[in-house]
Amino acid sequence: QFSDTGSRKEHVKITSESKPGFLERLSETSGGMLMGLVTFLLSFYLLFTNEGRALKTARSLDEGLSLVIPLDSIHSVSQQNEGRLVHLAGALSTSKPLFDPSYGLSIQAVKLKRNVEMYQWVEHEDSTEYEENGEIKKETKYSYNTEWKSEVVNSRNFDREIGHKNPSAMAVESFTAVSPNVQVGSFVLSKGLVDKIDDFKQLSLSNLEDPHADVTRGGDYFYHSENPRRPEVGDLRVSFFYAGLSGDDPHLGSADKVTVIARQRGDQLVPYHTKSGDVLQILYPGDLSVEEVFQKEHESNTMKTWALRAAGWLAMFVGISLMTRIFYTLVDWFPVVRDLVNIGLKAFAFCVASSLSLLTISIGWLFYRPLWALLIGLLSVVPIVVAKSRVPPKKQQ
Repeated sequence: QFSDTGSRKEHVKITSESKPGFLERLSETSGGMLMGLVTFLLSFYLLFTNEGRALKTARSLDEGLSLVIPLDSIHSVSQQNEGRLVHLAGALSTSKPLFDPSYGLSIQAVKLKRNVEMYQWVEHEDSTEYEENGEIKKETKYSYNTEWKSEVVNSRNFDREIGHKNPSAMAVESFTAVSPNVQVGSFVLSKGLVDKIDDFKQLSLSNLEDPHADVTRGGDYFYHSENPRRPEVGDLRVSFFYAGLSGDDPHLGSADKVTVIARQRGDQLVPYHTKSGDVLQILYPGDLSVEEVFQKEHESNTMKTWALRAAGWLAMFVGISLMTRIFYTLVDWFPVVRDLVNIGLKAFAFCVASSLSLLTISIGWLFYRPLWALLIGLLSVVPIVVAKSRVPPKKQQ
């Protein structure tokens, strides 16, 4: 079946294969068990190293807060602060504007990004599986839309390339230009600090003219198209983004302000190495106090720690589920028993993953905070105790 509704095209493909036998399913389960074992072991490494990283980062931040020196002026370099951790806030400045001569555009900013999109065919899949006459059938619905995409979509991988062929490359490439010299007052920012300036905003093109006869401006885009309102496959549109406005601009406003904490080396701001083995080079937009900066860093460290804890627990849960999947395979031809075993295995994986995750976290804390490690270690037995308490006792004979 084939239908065409505007720029959307669809077709359906049905494939079938014989239902796998018991030995084949058992073989697949064995491969899953090996993958589960690897995932299970990796979860221990992730959980253990995450706790050490979190505590090291917290200690480094506390050390930095106790040593940082707020600068009285950003327009003079004091030799007394050489090699020390300093705090300063001020407007960004760059030595010269960034250009894109192809489109006659320039801006005084830290970064200028040209984003190129091409109008292309995009394939979407929607599959459903069902059993019929002892066979496993898969019905896949393929739909094709024309969309603006920043990356080239390889139409050779489409189920049906005829009528949905995309160009193999873009005539205009995306790029990001970075100012070679970025300063706050008299201080030059290191590359690591410049990399943190990534709050991109789209640049308005309303004050610019069409750069070429074959380029048309529409809104905040330059179009390589004969009719931007009805683009064809292969047409391009170009937009621009900037980050870290430096100097006052009549259309964009005043220069962006940033707050920096880093080590002073001459007139440069470079990474500071703490006694805990971590590195401090911090940059935030706006004018923030020392306390506000370190509070944000602690909050970021806490969020990252909990995200990795959740990822470690999930990896352990998935690993245990894959390793115990063989019990489900052995009874999967008994519908009722199969469902009960599946629920039991999920509950088992949940309890064991929770207990082992807490135990691993407590071991990670053992060398840093022994009392907390003991409390978490005791907490790790709670899921097992709860699970055991829900098992009904045997009836007395």
